Amino acid sequence: MDQVTPTTEDYWVFEENYEDNNTLSPETSKSHAAPCLQEDIYGFAQKYSPAVYSLVFLLAVVGNVLVLCVIRRYRNSQSGGTCAFSLTDTFLLHLAISDLLLAFTLPLFAVQWAHQWVFGLAVCKISGALFSLNRYSGILFLACISFDRYLAIVHAVSSGWKRNTCHAQIACAIIWMGCLGLSGVDITFKQVVAVNTVGQHRALLCQVWFTENSTQWQVGLQLVSVVLGFGLPLLIMLYCYIRIFRSLCNATRRQKRKSLRLIISLVSVFVVCWAPYSCFQLADSLHRLGAVTGGCQFGRVVDLGTLITESVGLSHCALNPLLYGFVGVKFRRELARMCKGLLGQRGWLGMEGWRHGKLRRTTGSFSSAESENTSFSVMA
Repeated sequence: MDQVTPTTEDYWVFEENYEDNNTLSPETSKSHAAPCLQEDIYGFAQKYSPAVYSLVFLLAVVGNVLVLCVIRRYRNSQSGGTCAFSLTDTFLLHLAISDLLLAFTLPLFAVQWAHQWVFGLAVCKISGALFSLNRYSGILFLACISFDRYLAIVHAVSSGWKRNTCHAQIACAIIWMGCLGLSGVDITFKQVVAVNTVGQHRALLCQVWFTENSTQWQVGLQLVSVVLGFGLPLLIMLYCYIRIFRSLCNATRRQKRKSLRLIISLVSVFVVCWAPYSCFQLADSLHRLGAVTGGCQFGRVVDLGTLITESVGLSHCALNPLLYGFVGVKFRRELARMCKGLLGQRGWLGMEGWRHGKLRRTTGSFSSAESENTSFSVMA
């Protein structure tokens, strides 16, 4: 692949040789004896991606802004400093920030697919790094929430000293720093590239660009993405929620029984959102290593599948507020109070908050540790 002279003053443009490579993007390029044209996939992406990214952006911004507002309202009503804030609230706060920052990168890529990349190389690298940073951190915060629920419910008495909110802040800082390091891949390899579109027109795309001799690098980074972005968090969530499930199976309270359905929904939504994308990443890695041969048709299926399943995975940042916020009785009560205060009137919202408050008092909590230490509990 040849590097050509810059066509603008602020970024380099790389041209993809379609006589040697078959894919739409340099992230999924494969070599064949004959060219494998992918203009039809680009045409599909032009129609599909802008609509999906815009929808996810709107839902994620509305949901996560509400989560941040409600958590801030509750936090201002508490005393005792930062370390008096509960663990679940701490992880929910960082999760909402991560999902919100991820959502803010989506309009840029929606514009790219609707037209082309028009923001220059610097914005390409920064937006790509923010995308990776918040994708990894959001998934790892989900794993932290599941581990916190495990400590609170399965080891409610013995783990009181471990579930310190200052420790949660340290864990969040470590996650942010680790994910920042992973996002350095985008700073290094993101480039503005020119690809063929429908009708042999050229369009600029912000893509991760690898040279022809960097297959091992590309496969290695894809496997790291699968392990840290899906495999490891899934194992943590499965272990924690299976242990929680066993602890709650002997429960007789109705509220605990409801939690079993919530556990299943949390794991199911995570798997449905991210498992397909991880599978296509693995298939692409195996194809590059020569373990799977399928010619142009296999490459087309992988490229199209990656495009669709990535958008499905991104929808998780819009679903998180529903799963980790709005399902909680306390969260809904605080949201009702906040809306009632903004509207300056009593009525249905006040009655709804009173009803949920009464239900919470009658059903109780999972344990003494839960009632004392969790404000927006995932299991509430």
